[in-house]
Amino acid sequence: MALNYIWIGFFLIAFIIALGKVIFLGDTQVFSEMVAATFDMSKTGFEISLGLTGVLTLWLGLMRIGEKGGIIKIFSWLIGPFFRKLFPELPKDHPAVGSIMMNVAANMLGLDNAATPMGLKAMKEMQTVNKEKDTASNAQIMFLVLNTSGLTLIPISVMVYRTQLGAVNPSDIFIPILLATYFSTITGLITVSLYQKINLFDRVIIGYLGGLTAVIVAIIWYFSGLPQEKIAEISTLVSNFILFSIIISFITLAAIKRVNVYESFIEGAKEGFEIAIKIIPYLVAILVAIGVFRASGAMDLLIEGISILFVWMHIDIDFIGALPTALMKPLSGSGARGMMVDAMNTYGADSFVGRVASTVQGATDTTFYILAVYFGSVGIKNTRYAVTAGLIADFAGIIAAIVIAYLFFH
Repeated sequence: MALNYIWIGFFLIAFIIALGKVIFLGDTQVFSEMVAATFDMSKTGFEISLGLTGVLTLWLGLMRIGEKGGIIKIFSWLIGPFFRKLFPELPKDHPAVGSIMMNVAANMLGLDNAATPMGLKAMKEMQTVNKEKDTASNAQIMFLVLNTSGLTLIPISVMVYRTQLGAVNPSDIFIPILLATYFSTITGLITVSLYQKINLFDRVIIGYLGGLTAVIVAIIWYFSGLPQEKIAEISTLVSNFILFSIIISFITLAAIKRVNVYESFIEGAKEGFEIAIKIIPYLVAILVAIGVFRASGAMDLLIEGISILFVWMHIDIDFIGALPTALMKPLSGSGARGMMVDAMNTYGADSFVGRVASTVQGATDTTFYILAVYFGSVGIKNTRYAVTAGLIADFAGIIAAIVIAYLFFH
């Protein structure tokens, strides 16, 4: 129901703002721009789904190989105790556990294209034990919020954009993003745990979270001692080495078990095509609503209002140029990416605004996009508190990104 009201709200607010611009400002182009946005975003939604088809086909095929090779049992052994605490309604050794772990690992490495098909597979597997098929289960909500919080150890894509836009040290946002995304993830985890009455003081949960914290601290310590120009090079090498090692391990395990690897790949790949087709309506719906909202000028008015409020409260507004990226981030990943690029083009990649926008871009993932794609792929209509928990995690990550950027760059 939440998405229903949000979707309607985007259109109604856009219409009211546009009508006001016509009556009071004489803007005769605004409705043309809004209609054009519906066509542009429909096309974008279809192109994204089309682009996902190949990736989904590849990774669901590889996941099937890993599944038959026994990788799920290995992951269940490694992370099972922790996930059983966070996902108590999933049966022990359920296939979803392996897919969830692979999705989380790919997200942490900044490998978005690999993470999405794994996430869709996990959502489909969790749906098999969901008693109310049109309503999100506790496990699905926990998984979705962990995705929207966007825990990222290696923000490759942001560093690539900074390099293309002329940043002298494109990796200088590495540690700020790492810190901001960690705060986002912890906030999301706590929020969902409160809703689901999960005991976060359980020694298993504390042990795993403590270990993760130690790893984050070690990574920060290691990279902080490297020359700036080496950070992006090493992080890219490590992340891609790990990814290809995973592929090789899947194939090797399956071959040892005398599994027909090729046939297993084809079997899993067929699912990828089916899922890619299924998510098109959901993706087009949410992207068109966001496009209309932006084209009406509602986003600009919101930013201007926030600026006036901050000035009145005597809060420094040097970061305001990065605010469009922050506001767009929960709504559209590509939109936020465009806002980040625009901020770096306008102010400079090495400007304070450029660095804030980059940190915000890497701090969280796109709540509404993930919600539309993941829940849409299994036909869930009642999202319960998923939107609320996801937005709380987004808000924490964005606030942390801005504060940390001030500490590092201002």
